[in-house]
Amino acid sequence: MRILYIHQFFATRESSLGLIRSYEFARRWIAEGHEVTVITSSSRLPEEFDRKLFAEGVIDGIRVRSVRVRYSNYMGYARRMWSFALFTIGATFLAATSGKHDVVFATSTPLTVGIPGWVAAALTRTPFVFEVRDLWPEAAIQMGALKRDGLIARAAKLLERFLYRKAKHVIALSPGMAEGVLAEGVPAERVHMIPNSADLDLFYPAPKDHAFLTSLGVPEGAFVVGYAGAIGPSNAVEAQVPEAARTLHERGRDDIVFVIAGDGKCLPKLREMVEGLPNVRLVGSLPKKDVPVLTRSADVLMTLFADVPILATNSPNKFFDGLASGRPMIVNSNGWTKDLVEQNRCGVYVPAGDGVALADAIERLAADRDLLEEMGRNARRLAEERFSRDDLADQALAVLKDAAGLS
Repeated sequence: MRILYIHQFFATRESSLGLIRSYEFARRWIAEGHEVTVITSSSRLPEEFDRKLFAEGVIDGIRVRSVRVRYSNYMGYARRMWSFALFTIGATFLAATSGKHDVVFATSTPLTVGIPGWVAAALTRTPFVFEVRDLWPEAAIQMGALKRDGLIARAAKLLERFLYRKAKHVIALSPGMAEGVLAEGVPAERVHMIPNSADLDLFYPAPKDHAFLTSLGVPEGAFVVGYAGAIGPSNAVEAQVPEAARTLHERGRDDIVFVIAGDGKCLPKLREMVEGLPNVRLVGSLPKKDVPVLTRSADVLMTLFADVPILATNSPNKFFDGLASGRPMIVNSNGWTKDLVEQNRCGVYVPAGDGVALADAIERLAADRDLLEEMGRNARRLAEERFSRDDLADQALAVLKDAAGLS
């Protein structure tokens, strides 16, 4: 099968961002004998893709066609919108000139990535499949990026419904996202929930990397609380970790240390808020392939989001990385990740934005090593049984085959 795969933020394990779902899926499909062409921007690719407006190359057997478009986690909303618009124009040209394929697969965000997907599908009379990674425009509205009654929000809502209607199948990355798609009138038989997944070969239980911790000045024997991911408005790390760290420090628990890896718009504020605290280490960005050094060096791992209802539908990479690493997970979204950790006894939930509650939960876990080990085993088992990248790549491929009439 020939698959045209459109993702603005396509990235490999060498990238400092965790958005590697499209890469991991594509390389597995190629290993099974399928052909995959990826349309993307140059923002997460090797330098050679950034030298021309349009570039083409091969990455691990994947044909990659890119348009030079800048994007950064530090951008404001207006510049991000401009980036999305430029990519839409360039990607539409690349998608329309990529030849005939059996299926066109576009994955958000942003929502506008569906435009080049639909155009290419319409021009070549090819089935179109759309993947929802965030419920746009509702997510942007609740985060304050768009006004609910504004022109852009109304246009985005029309685009969302148009893409759902034109797609032969819609893949959603969480139960909440699937419910959001169904609420727009998409028939249930066309909606498939295929969540983010765990790379069991990259993340797995292992002893702590003491050299890594020593390089950060983490005291020997410290209880390590890890976080690896974006540090932006939707994550709100600065709204919870500094208060938790300060609370633990005041309790004399400097043997509990936060190790935070990541980058984003809120990093300067976070750095300012933890200045002078002896129990916080800010690592900066790590390539995806190096994130396991942190996850295996932590005793527990955090998946944090702002206290915004729509974010409870997220399907965060860092959560599945943590499960695969066999570490208990601390989550603060009152959604399906809360249900997963509580029902499978592989972590705990604390309310978003409550640093004292986070400190209390960490202290309880640090005091019960037997519970910690049990939760870690349960986390790995959950990753293997329900969130294996191999299994979920097969599920996504089955949806694409059905759309192409090849199942």
